Amino acid sequence: MSTDTKPKRAVKLCVVCNTQRAALKRPKTGDMICKECFYQVFEDEVHHTITDNNLFQRGERVAIAASGGKDSTVLAEVLSILNKRHDYGLDLFLLSVDEGITGYRDDSLESVKRNQQQYNIPLKVVSYKELYGWTMDEIVRAIGTRNNCTFCGVFRRQALDRGAILMRASRMVTGHNADDVAETVLMNLLRGDTPRLKRCVNIVTGGDVETGEVEAVPRCKPFIYTYEKEIVLYAYYKKLDYFSTECIYSPNAYRGYARSFLKDLETIRPSAILDIIRSAEALNFKQDIKAPSVGSCDRCGYISSNKLCKACVMLEGLNRGAPRLAVQKEKKITAAMQELSIT
Repeated sequence: MSTDTKPKRAVKLCVVCNTQRAALKRPKTGDMICKECFYQVFEDEVHHTITDNNLFQRGERVAIAASGGKDSTVLAEVLSILNKRHDYGLDLFLLSVDEGITGYRDDSLESVKRNQQQYNIPLKVVSYKELYGWTMDEIVRAIGTRNNCTFCGVFRRQALDRGAILMRASRMVTGHNADDVAETVLMNLLRGDTPRLKRCVNIVTGGDVETGEVEAVPRCKPFIYTYEKEIVLYAYYKKLDYFSTECIYSPNAYRGYARSFLKDLETIRPSAILDIIRSAEALNFKQDIKAPSVGSCDRCGYISSNKLCKACVMLEGLNRGAPRLAVQKEKKITAAMQELSIT
């Protein structure tokens, strides 16, 4: 009688500690690693990104742009840990924007409020309704879903700046990860947007008049070399409390096509994400490629390269019943503004 049995599969040990059983395969490197070593390696890589690029100075008040999603939740967790472990001496607080998207932002803000209690970090929430007199639900009803992400992106950027200034922040951190940055590189290449391509891989933006990188509060990206899949794994294994539903208005966004293409590349070659970022960092640009001169908006005082900032032009269009005004080409916008006597 045959007594054949299947051979036992050898237990794979963590490549870091070589003692614990491997729990996962790192998407970034392909290494088999245990959970505890994964946490440590993940946090150490973010720490090195911070220190190698001198992202913070002791005593700075730092706003963590918090949406309640995985990226900002993991960012809040990791910065809280590193601030204590390495004695950064930072004064951290959470900054959220309520765009007014029923069934999405109201639920995600509840996650942010729980994060505030879990990490014992102050929270400031600013809303579109308070700042602009419109919610995104109202804007979408006025303009449809084709250009809604354009409006939201402009309003959200300014809302974060205004919230950071209100809370006297000297710096802001965002949860933009390596996938996000690689997608932006691809988008700028496809659009032929050289000025944005030049600066989209900068780990810190803001404060440089010559390059056009002027923002009310400098922003930095500690996760610029961190893979999205590893952020998901970190949040999953640590059982972090985050909101995972995608914005109900984003399926038609142009970024979605770049994301799908990038995911296909990553399946074939996992290093493609970092390869794209490193390639963009190494690009040399002609000296005559300059960003527009930067001043301030005549109406609201926000940073602008024109008489009126993009947000004010958009608001004018919405309030006058011509919401598509702000998503046209620059020449058409100027002509329309003159026709409507916008000053």
